[in-house]
Amino acid sequence: MDFIFMLTRQDQTVEDCLEVLEEIRPLGLGHIGFKDIGVDKATLKTLNRAIKDAGALSYMEVVSETPEAALNSARVAAEIGVDRLLGGTDVAGIMKQLNGADLGFYPFPGRPSGHPTKLGGDAALVERQCREFLDMGCAGVDLLAYRATEAEPLDLVRAAHAGLAGRGSLICAGSVDSPERIRALKEAGCDAFTIGSAAFAGAFSPRKGTLRGQLSDILAAC
Repeated sequence: MDFIFMLTRQDQTVEDCLEVLEEIRPLGLGHIGFKDIGVDKATLKTLNRAIKDAGALSYMEVVSETPEAALNSARVAAEIGVDRLLGGTDVAGIMKQLNGADLGFYPFPGRPSGHPTKLGGDAALVERQCREFLDMGCAGVDLLAYRATEAEPLDLVRAAHAGLAGRGSLICAGSVDSPERIRALKEAGCDAFTIGSAAFAGAFSPRKGTLRGQLSDILAAC
């Protein structure tokens, strides 16, 4: 299972993202991402290039709350050349904005809302949407399992895994903050997970004092 380190805290890209990236470069992380808010477009472009120069795949996650802002974020993702775009709910609209761009798109199944984002919807809805999103050309989904408000998180993971049926990848994002949750996600069929705030806040390994210590423990857990 892949670990995607998000240069984010409280669902925003951290302002010193470029400095943080240099700090963690020796770890050799293979998957690094950021949100579409928190820093300006020029910084996102520089950050995306730096992630690729470090030998990692780059991810941008859409957390913009309005449809117009989400579509604009999709345009930015295509323009700056991210490898994978996560999030968003207007799948048809975002696919149109991407206009054949060479990146994988992983939208949110369920009914996400608010900021920080919460996830409404039950397992049946998530499973059905996963099938529909694949049929529309998506590479998989970005499931906010541990932000669920109407279902058990792991029920949603299993439903998404069933809906994808091996045809796409299941990424789980949001509130993955312990080795126990990582193991549970893997057992339920998750292919990759994101962690941002829990690493920056020192919540994953409370007795470790550095960000690199947190990330080393997360890598060991997966």
